[in-house]
Amino acid sequence: MEAKGYTLDGTVDLQGRPALASKTGKWKACAFLVGYEAFERMAFYGIMSNLVNYLTTQLHEDTVSSVRNVNNWSGSVWITPILGAFIADTYLGRFWTFTVSSLIYVMGMILLTMSVSFKFMKPTCMNGVCSKASSSQITFFYSSLYIIALGSGGTKPNISTFGADQFDDFDPHEKHLKASFFNWWMFSSFLGALCATLGLVYIQENLGWGLGYGIPTIGLLLSLFIFYLGTPIYRHKVRKTKSPARDLIRVPLTAFRNRKLQLPDNPSDLHEFEMQDYTSTGKRQVHHTPVFRFLDKAAIKDGSSSSPGATNQPCTVTQVEGTKLVMGMALIWLVTLIPSTVWAQINTLFVKQGTTLDRSLGPNFKIPAASLGSFVTLSMLISVPMYDRYFVPFMRRRTGNPRGITMLQRLGIGFVIQVMAIAIAYAVEARRLHVIKVQHVIGPKQIVPMSIFWLLPQYILLGIADVFNAIGLLEFFYDQSPEDMQSLGTTFFTSGIGAGNFLNSFLVTMVDKITGRNGKKSWIGDNLNDSHLDYYYGFLLVTSIFNLGAFWWASNRYIYKRETKGLKEGCVEMEPPKALDTSLGLQV
Repeated sequence: MEAKGYTLDGTVDLQGRPALASKTGKWKACAFLVGYEAFERMAFYGIMSNLVNYLTTQLHEDTVSSVRNVNNWSGSVWITPILGAFIADTYLGRFWTFTVSSLIYVMGMILLTMSVSFKFMKPTCMNGVCSKASSSQITFFYSSLYIIALGSGGTKPNISTFGADQFDDFDPHEKHLKASFFNWWMFSSFLGALCATLGLVYIQENLGWGLGYGIPTIGLLLSLFIFYLGTPIYRHKVRKTKSPARDLIRVPLTAFRNRKLQLPDNPSDLHEFEMQDYTSTGKRQVHHTPVFRFLDKAAIKDGSSSSPGATNQPCTVTQVEGTKLVMGMALIWLVTLIPSTVWAQINTLFVKQGTTLDRSLGPNFKIPAASLGSFVTLSMLISVPMYDRYFVPFMRRRTGNPRGITMLQRLGIGFVIQVMAIAIAYAVEARRLHVIKVQHVIGPKQIVPMSIFWLLPQYILLGIADVFNAIGLLEFFYDQSPEDMQSLGTTFFTSGIGAGNFLNSFLVTMVDKITGRNGKKSWIGDNLNDSHLDYYYGFLLVTSIFNLGAFWWASNRYIYKRETKGLKEGCVEMEPPKALDTSLGLQV
């Protein structure tokens, strides 16, 4: 915007008026957002962290079924954001998509609280014999869970990107503030998760499941009230195209139609609008890259009109590069599935493993097995400020990169730490089975004389790894998405976690079926004291090592996005290349 005092990126207020830079956005707007994120994470992890125990102890499901159902629900929570992001980017915008979805989320939380609170909605037990849950009880419980998953689909991809929208990329000071946004956004998320794993899990097991689910429901309602108090100072991105995802179909189709045409030797001969066309519309021009060259045929000037309003025109280089970006991100997405599968163990098999160990802390207090997940969050809470305040400035001085290291280098470090964590998990489980053998522990409910704190190293390392992985992936997919598809781009992050949960559900089911055939001992049986969970962890370890090699291959072929920003007529800003070596995404 040329008018003095307005934001430079063209953001508007809720009424569609140009946003005043001094009175809107920045951290004063984000302050109203982070409260929701903290309470939403508290609600989600309040359910997720201990759900496997609720299913086995209250609904009386077997181990494999409970792990599968937890993974399927968690996977749905992380997959549905694809739909929510599409609706936001194409129709309603982030604010209104979030508004509708948050109400669905709260409704699901209320129904779930009712499901675990009223006796007629749970199986009954008499003289130590418990009946199985009826079909109506199971239907109501799982319907509540999946209503939450549906609501999460519209809130999860839009609240973080809406927060990032509060910072003007065209303002150097605000862009600097935005560099730390995702770190501190995830910090609030970790804080909510910590409250869940430390407080809510204990309340659920000792004071009642209804109270344990009711507290985050009330907190969620309160955080929504605070969120809407900030409405006057929020900035809203204006959609510059009616259907931003349309190019993902149009570019490949046009390239296929032009498949017999010869590509020009010089990329500058491909179709592209003049810079003033981007300046007048407020869009950003994306530079040509040499990857996925077959898509460049969509931008061949074949004699048809190339003016902005013409029909049947070739695609622009910017449109082609947007499709290339999505394909490149898809390649990175694929190598995040195994790390997401490893992460899924925290709320499933790690918890069941913990229930077999000595959880005593003093003569009258036992640690809930799911509470050990709080050490994942604690290690995150400690590591995020250290990363932001010490690691980044130190590496910035050495590399000259504003982020300290590239986004893919950050992911690579996280994946290496995660491999170390699953290796330790394998070693600890081998130790547990050794103690079982020595002490002749046989029964499924017998406690192994081995402290639950043996599991601490794997939890802590996974927490540190997530500072590199989770925050790095969220930032990477937001930053590298085409301009009008940043909500949809963020779903690469959420869907990767969801797919990892589904993959773990599939693996657990198949491993149980294959290893338990013909009366053999299953690796993952109901009696973990007579199973071979160490073999499953060993399988995940080997898979993770191979995946690390696949990540190295994919990242070395990734080229970071470069844009030209039109600030005003006759003046443009060139974004510096994020990877000076155009072939090595891991290098700067």
